[in-house]
Amino acid sequence: MKIEFIDRDGYKSSARLQKIVKEKLEKLAKYFDEDVKVRVVCRKVAKQEKLEITLTSKGALFRSEVVTDSMYNNIDIALPKLEKQIVRMVDKKKDKKKARKAIKEADVIPFEFLEEEPEELPAIFKKKTFNLDPTTLDDARFAIERLGHSFYVFLNAKTGRVNVLYKRADGAYGLIDLKY
Repeated sequence: MKIEFIDRDGYKSSARLQKIVKEKLEKLAKYFDEDVKVRVVCRKVAKQEKLEITLTSKGALFRSEVVTDSMYNNIDIALPKLEKQIVRMVDKKKDKKKARKAIKEADVIPFEFLEEEPEELPAIFKKKTFNLDPTTLDDARFAIERLGHSFYVFLNAKTGRVNVLYKRADGAYGLIDLKY
């Protein structure tokens, strides 16, 4: 972790303050794989002291800015703010990784030969017939939300073809454009 201290507006940071900040910042290194750059700015603002910490890693930027009566109090407030931002980012990355993994696993379905007769398929429980009126994609999306359904069949007003709009497990929408 590369830490740069900058004093501005008449503030002079002591060696003790820099040592404490370095020790506390080093605890945040566990969240990062690569080298992290940290910029610590200490300054006086009116009769108070201001601490600005900017942490960058792989294009990610984390920032905390605190103004109190004491720079040591600022450290105790600013570092938990930074850690909260970092943890939130790490959790988002984990969630995205899990979602990608689940999608990959869902795409790979092992094939097994059946030696016995397959079970009889269930009978058709309900049959619906409806007219396909020309609908826009936005109206179809609104219909899914309004009706609480997982899919919606419609005649696309733009293309004139039958489409199926469906809600995916990740919350996004998928569109099936039927060619016939």
